[in-house]
Amino acid sequence: MPFHKLLVHLVWATKDRYPFMDKEQKDAICRHIRENAAKKNIHVLNVNGHLDHLHALVSYRADQNTSTIAGLIKGESSFWAGRHFKWPRKFGWQDDYFAVSVSGAEFAAVYAYISNQEEHHRHKTYQEEYDELMQKYGFDDSGEWNLPDWALV
Repeated sequence: MPFHKLLVHLVWATKDRYPFMDKEQKDAICRHIRENAAKKNIHVLNVNGHLDHLHALVSYRADQNTSTIAGLIKGESSFWAGRHFKWPRKFGWQDDYFAVSVSGAEFAAVYAYISNQEEHHRHKTYQEEYDELMQKYGFDDSGEWNLPDWALV
């Protein structure tokens, strides 16, 4: 049996970044994501967000991959939320998502960051947060990762 420990920070937004979720709806969707993911052997260690987006810290097995996990979480939760809540328009998630690996040393900080989303967004919009994450992790506008100069040897 291989020893395997991958942690990924996923972020995804509602369709057109429409602010669908109030706190109660967001909390219910997060609970549902945890429960449904566990049935699929996806370990959602933390999930939280704000009106128009969610963050998740996920650990997964060697036979799983980020794209499949993001698709399963987003697709099933969108279907569930659409059936359980009354929305002013059709609920859904954007096709895209943001994913970065998380080291063991970063685990506590990322966990706390996800837990504190309501407080965080009292001072910052989702777009500001997204732009900061893209810059911090070195992504360009196309979503490609820009290698630092020292890695281009």
